[in-house]
Amino acid sequence: MERRWVGLDGYDVVGAVRGGRQVLRVRRHGRVVADCVSVAEVARHVELADLCEVVELAARRAGPGKIAEARISSRHR
Repeated sequence: MERRWVGLDGYDVVGAVRGGRQVLRVRRHGRVVADCVSVAEVARHVELADLCEVVELAARRAGPGKIAEARISSRHR
């Protein structure tokens, strides 16, 4: 999975390759704002402290033909 960070106002930052060089692509609402070669460049477009890394969690498997059931803590019933 590619690493991705999201921020306020529809910004996100992903790694990309442009012209054979790795860049950090800043997008807003899906549109490319800039391809940055350093974190300092990213900071010109978005507040770094507002960025949060998106972490994909592994799906819990229930077994063949079964759907994993979400459980709620007894404290929340």
